[in-house]
Amino acid sequence: MQDASDREDRSHGSLPYRSDIDGLRAIAVLAVVLYHFGVPGLEGGFVGVDIFFVISGFLIGGILWREYDATGRIWLRHFYIRRFRRLAPAFFTMVLVTAVLSWALLLPFEFRELGKQLIAATIYLSNVLFFGQAGYFDTASDEKALLHTWSLAVEEQFYIFLPLFILLLSRNRRALLAALVGCWIASFLACVWLTPPYQTATFYLFPFRAWELLSGVLLAIWGCESGRRWRGHTVLSLAGLTLVAGSILLIPAGPLFPGLLALFPVLGTVLLLANGRGQNPVNRMLSTREAVFFGKI
Repeated sequence: MQDASDREDRSHGSLPYRSDIDGLRAIAVLAVVLYHFGVPGLEGGFVGVDIFFVISGFLIGGILWREYDATGRIWLRHFYIRRFRRLAPAFFTMVLVTAVLSWALLLPFEFRELGKQLIAATIYLSNVLFFGQAGYFDTASDEKALLHTWSLAVEEQFYIFLPLFILLLSRNRRALLAALVGCWIASFLACVWLTPPYQTATFYLFPFRAWELLSGVLLAIWGCESGRRWRGHTVLSLAGLTLVAGSILLIPAGPLFPGLLALFPVLGTVLLLANGRGQNPVNRMLSTREAVFFGKI
């Protein structure tokens, strides 16, 4: 059974519903939540965000490319209305509950800081705010009620960039593809090169995370252009699961992430998506009722 958002995406040219993607979402979200609860053994649970970035790029990039392929253009108004309808109900519910509880629990100066976070999160600039606040005198991260919105801000900044980029180069398909690949290379190299000296910037800011979303976008484009059915090979699914699981269990938090370390969960996610409809144990596990349940919520 598909939810309304799945039906909406199919009506705008996306792939048929894939339960394996919901299972992959479940791995990502549970890894992040359990990591923040301090569950032992999940040293790299924060890489669930990187998994989400690739999934997001694959799904939304696929929708945009199919629309471009079919019509030669992107309907920006329709795209942004769909994004708002999908995100707004959950986002504003979360913001309202957080604001009410914070009013009751926080001191005045803390509540004032929350107000800054609320404004920044609403206009998808919370990643920039948290980057600017990082430092010796910064509030501990576990005391920032809206810290988790930084990744949503990165996504939405990317989805301002991507449709406009496609429109700008829509007359020349080869140039568009070359430019997208060039952006992936530039973003990845900048992330790897600048993480050691400027780790806070590469962690929070969109230009250094764009390659993760573009990994999903380029995979979706490849699938569209080649007519791929995403069945692939069992060994590739196993390799993808190994990379994802190994990243969650082993990648350490600290000054070396994202950098080159982020390549492991990203590559693992790409392999799982590219082979997600094949009949193998990995995809059956990702498609179980329990995995899909957590992925959908």
